Amino acid sequence: MLEVINLEAGYGRHTVLRDICIEVREGEIVTLVGSNGAGKSTLLKTISGLLRPTAGAIRWDGERIDRLSTHGIIARGLVHVPEGRQLFAGMTVLEHLELGALRATRGGKSRAQRLDLVLHLFPALAERIGQKAGSLSGGEQQMVAVGRGLMANPRCLMLDEPSLGLAPIMVDALADMVTALHAEGLTILIVEQRIDLALRLAQRGYVMETGRIVMQDSAAALLKDPRVREAYLGA
Repeated sequence: MLEVINLEAGYGRHTVLRDICIEVREGEIVTLVGSNGAGKSTLLKTISGLLRPTAGAIRWDGERIDRLSTHGIIARGLVHVPEGRQLFAGMTVLEHLELGALRATRGGKSRAQRLDLVLHLFPALAERIGQKAGSLSGGEQQMVAVGRGLMANPRCLMLDEPSLGLAPIMVDALADMVTALHAEGLTILIVEQRIDLALRLAQRGYVMETGRIVMQDSAAALLKDPRVREAYLGA
């Protein structure tokens, strides 16, 4: 489904990603874990077309997409929910959801069905549908950000640090949401600072350090690996 092959990318003359190879198969939850500054968010930005790679290739269903525009990538069903939510404070919940639908790929659920799904997953948004995003709590803003991504009719949803700044009760709700989306048949690539949470949700995982993939295995094996536990889980 998604293949990243010997990828290099960065900012100006500063190379962040070096020889990155990952694969996400249809129907999986795959996680990228690692410390701050490892390059995880940079990788998602490069996959989604916000950054251009300097070497390597990104393939989606066998097609190279590393020179496509971001909206062209979204139209193919690969959708990125960025770190920090990136909402417009003066726009309402409904306006954000409608914005997400603008580049939706054809096929799959209709716009009305997608809206019903988002409001079913996030009942709080139904109550705040006309409310401006700037007046919502952090957890509610994250719901809007994910909902906006779902309105683009993704086949694969890339979530970048979705639990950032959330209260513990909202983190539990987030985990339930990811599980529910996966049950709907959605493929998910998740970057998450709460490594134990990410590895419990995922089937497979990659560990990044200083712009390189240093480990890959089933999520269950990584969760038990003493190197991962010592470096990231304080065990």
